[in-house]
Amino acid sequence: MSLCDAEKTFILHGVAENFRSDGRDREGYRPIEIETDIVQHAFGSARLRLANTDILVAVKIEVDTPLPERPFEGKIEFFVDCSANATPDFEGRGGETLAIELSNILASAYKSPKTFNLKKLCILKGKKCWKLYVDILILECGGNLFDAVSLAVKAALFNTKVPLIKSVNIDGDNVELDVSDNVFDCERLDVTNAPVMVTVCKIGDNCVVDPNLAEEQCSVGSIVVAISQEYFSTVTSIGIGSLHAQTLCSSLELGQKVGIRLNEALMDTLSHITSDQDFGFLK
Repeated sequence: MSLCDAEKTFILHGVAENFRSDGRDREGYRPIEIETDIVQHAFGSARLRLANTDILVAVKIEVDTPLPERPFEGKIEFFVDCSANATPDFEGRGGETLAIELSNILASAYKSPKTFNLKKLCILKGKKCWKLYVDILILECGGNLFDAVSLAVKAALFNTKVPLIKSVNIDGDNVELDVSDNVFDCERLDVTNAPVMVTVCKIGDNCVVDPNLAEEQCSVGSIVVAISQEYFSTVTSIGIGSLHAQTLCSSLELGQKVGIRLNEALMDTLSHITSDQDFGFLK
């Protein structure tokens, strides 16, 4: 997407007046729609649309061995696939760098036990644990990928059903698990503290959240903050440019304020959602 000088000036003036080109203020999000439990053979799934950005997430589970240094914990891994149909920028190897960046920031955001308790995934200390594979497919790119991906991941984890273990048989070094084959014998993951990401862009002398593609072109510096309840689980600078120390502080305050509100709206929506409905929030 390429903007002429007149278009950039229009966006800059709109942000300065706190009235963006699509009618939002600087703290406003575009309409968000979410569906859960839509991938048949996954343990949990969600599809989220943030304006023109479309994300599909599926969670798979398998039995694994805990890490030696973390014998009481399970595992979680993130894999991102940037579909070539999402944007021409993803053609060839264009999406690989972004996919790695998204995977790394998600892993960092979920690393703290205060955000996601991996001990709940431990089956037998040092022997067996559950491993979650979170597969993320970017179907369409309409700006603000980090926020959309984090919301979709949290929704998919909320929807994930972990099978119950009926019995554990230990014979020397061999461990046999009797896993219930009843689809109703399962436990839900606790994602109350799971982080949501907020991208804060500096455009002109002001900062905005949920930038669209045009606004991303006008940004002189951006950060992504992962908010878990009221604290930061990670902060990352993205794109080109940098922020002054004072601007960085104000960006963090804005990210925290919006992140808390976004998390409350998402959890409220997920608590009411059913498998045959889709909901919008923050409209």
